[in-house]
Amino acid sequence: MKMKRLTKTLLVIIGVLLTDGCALKEAAPIQTYTIDAGEVSKVNTQRYKEKVLKVSYPQTLKEKMTDRMCFSYSSSDRGVYQNSQWSNAVEKLVQGSVIDILQQSGMFKAVLSYGSTAQADFRLESLIYDFSHHVRGDDSYAVVSIAFSLIDTTTGRLVKTKRFSYRVDTPTVDAAGYVKATNTAMHHLAHDLVMWLK
Repeated sequence: MKMKRLTKTLLVIIGVLLTDGCALKEAAPIQTYTIDAGEVSKVNTQRYKEKVLKVSYPQTLKEKMTDRMCFSYSSSDRGVYQNSQWSNAVEKLVQGSVIDILQQSGMFKAVLSYGSTAQADFRLESLIYDFSHHVRGDDSYAVVSIAFSLIDTTTGRLVKTKRFSYRVDTPTVDAAGYVKATNTAMHHLAHDLVMWLK
């Protein structure tokens, strides 16, 4: 009987010590980043002035994307940063950036999320080929590769399609450097997308 009590007491003491030990170790804080494509100038074109555009939720070609920040050391491996992440799923951030870019351009009467119930004249679909940090030997760079397709919603006809790909060297080989390079790539994409649609 005494042995059982002693065993229970020891187990309780060990449990308390382990719990206290865990409480003393603080997890490293997660750094959260977002996409900032910068600003684009107003576009002087009458082509879409009275047209409404809906921007579809982007699809991905290879893998499901989340708010995790991906990196790779070769074409066949993939890892994620443990203490850094995007502020939302990558597809959501890309969609939001595209909507913001095209609203700034003033090219369309309205630019809406695909979830809107309003009627639209055009739909902009996108397919993400790559959105990650590549480290290859001494080289470190962000890759943004997205294809866009403009669809006439009345006829279902493909108006045009184009893939935009950017590779921007990172200033540092970490998540912060990757974000800076990605935002530079997204700034180039913003300008090129507006010019392409114009």
